[in-house]
Amino acid sequence: MIDPSAPEVPSSTRFESVVEALRAAILAGEFQPGERLHEVKLTASLGVSRTPVRAALQKLASEGLLDYTPNRGYTLREFSIDEVISAYEVRAVLEGLAARLSAERGLDVGETATLQQALQEGDDLLRNGQITDEHRSQYSRINACFHVTIHASAGSRLLNDMVYLCQQVPVSSPRNVVAFEEGDVRRRHDDHHRIFEAIIGREPWRAEMLMRDHVASVKSSLVRSLSSPAAIHAALRIDQRLRRGR
Repeated sequence: MIDPSAPEVPSSTRFESVVEALRAAILAGEFQPGERLHEVKLTASLGVSRTPVRAALQKLASEGLLDYTPNRGYTLREFSIDEVISAYEVRAVLEGLAARLSAERGLDVGETATLQQALQEGDDLLRNGQITDEHRSQYSRINACFHVTIHASAGSRLLNDMVYLCQQVPVSSPRNVVAFEEGDVRRRHDDHHRIFEAIIGREPWRAEMLMRDHVASVKSSLVRSLSSPAAIHAALRIDQRLRRGR
């Protein structure tokens, strides 16, 4: 996870490195739901003192990835399908607000160029005919770029933080498009074009409603694709790999 031979860095930077290493390990499936995360073992594997490990566990618990029980410590939280659905419902409201604020504030030159590039790359990708798993993986990055740019253009740090918390629920990341059918991916990309047009046209309420409907439709596709325990576990594994950038 963290190279113990690396030169010493400031404690705050070391803490953030431990947080990211643990988050990546959790989302990569290195721990099972309900499994206890032992401070001593983590300290040894990460090559750091117990202080940053303890602080990192506290932070991940505050984000909702871990549960804390007195006398037992930290365990990996297990998310139900209801919690995943709830995360999408909250995301729909928050991202709708982000789109509205973005339309009200107006996009700067850089944001406009980034969104246009994401749309063009999506167009090029989907023009190739049948969508393969590799195409879905590529589009997941395009999709994430589109959403993150709109979040940033809203100009609200609090809003960004709240969206980030929702995305910590497995399968709720904007990178999760792999489980969807080809038609779903194409419809989502068409949504992106309409959302962009509303934002660039300075139509706040239309941008908000389009974004809300967009995220809500993703939730509906997710419910359909996760109709069995095997499906949700497969989607979780895909989501974990995507979060690690694989």
